[in-house]
Amino acid sequence: TQSRSRNVGPTCVLANDTKIEDGDLADLDDAAAKEMTNLVERVLQSRQTGRTDNVVDMRSDTVTTPTTSMRVAMALAAVGDDVFSDDPTVTTLERECALMCEKEAALFVPTGTMGNLISVLVHCEVRASEVILGDASHIHIYEQGNISQMGGVHPRALPNLADGTIDLDLVKQTIRPDDIHFPTTRLLILENTHNKKGGRVLKLDYMDAAGKLCREHGLKLHIDGARIFNASTALGVPVARLLKDADSASICFSKALGAPAGSMIVGGADFIRKCRRIRKALGGGMRQGGGIGG
Repeated sequence: TQSRSRNVGPTCVLANDTKIEDGDLADLDDAAAKEMTNLVERVLQSRQTGRTDNVVDMRSDTVTTPTTSMRVAMALAAVGDDVFSDDPTVTTLERECALMCEKEAALFVPTGTMGNLISVLVHCEVRASEVILGDASHIHIYEQGNISQMGGVHPRALPNLADGTIDLDLVKQTIRPDDIHFPTTRLLILENTHNKKGGRVLKLDYMDAAGKLCREHGLKLHIDGARIFNASTALGVPVARLLKDADSASICFSKALGAPAGSMIVGGADFIRKCRRIRKALGGGMRQGGGIGG
C-alpha cells in the first residue's frame, strides 16, 4: 500500500492527507486500510470467546488496550531507524509532544521508568548529586532504586502528604548547604497525578510555588507525568500550563491513553540531546519505532 501514517494520537494522518479519526474509518479511500481494519476487528472479536463483557479490570489503567483505529495506525505507520533519527512517525510524535508541552524538544522512550531514569541521570550527571522526592513517589518505590543503582544519585525522600504534595518549606530546609561533607542537591521531583495517593492532582498554585522555589535555589524540576493528561483534564488546563516551570517531564502513553507501550521525555534541546545518548546506553533506542509511535 502507498498509504503511510505520519501523525499520531486520536487522529492519524496518512501520506495522502486522509485523516483516520478514532473510531471512524468509514471515509478511507485506501482499500488495503479498510481490509486491514476488517481483519483487526475479526481477530479481536474471535478473542472475545469466553470473556465476560460486563467485567471491568480495575487492577491498573495499564491494562487498557488499543482501539481498532489505533492498531490500524500502528500497522500503517511509516517507519525508519529511530536510532539514526530516521523514523518519520517517531519524529512527528516527538515534535507534536514538544509543541503540546511548550518545550524545545522531546525524546521517545520505551517506558516511563526509563524516561524518569534518563531524566535524573542527565540532571545529576555530576557525581555526588542528590535529588529530593516524595517517600511515596513511583520513582522512590517502584523503580528499583535505579537512580542510585545506575547513576550513583542519592535520594532524599520527604513525606508525601495526603494530596500528593511535599511540604515546600520542608523542601527548602532540606536543600544542602555548600559543605564538602554533603552531596549536592540538584533536583526536585514531583509526581502529577500521584499514583500512591489515589491519583491526587497537584494544583496549579502548588506547581507554581514549587517552580519558584527551584529557581530561587538553583534546582532543576522534573515532573513524573505518567498520568499528566488526567491532571490536565481534572484541572481544565493544558498540559503545557502544568509543566510551565518544569525543566523536564516524562509522559506515559500506556496508561489511560490506551497505547500498548511508549513514553516521552520533554525538555530543553540540550537536555534532550544528552537524554538521547543515555537512552542508547540503556538499550532504549528502537529501530523501526514508528510501529509503536504510530
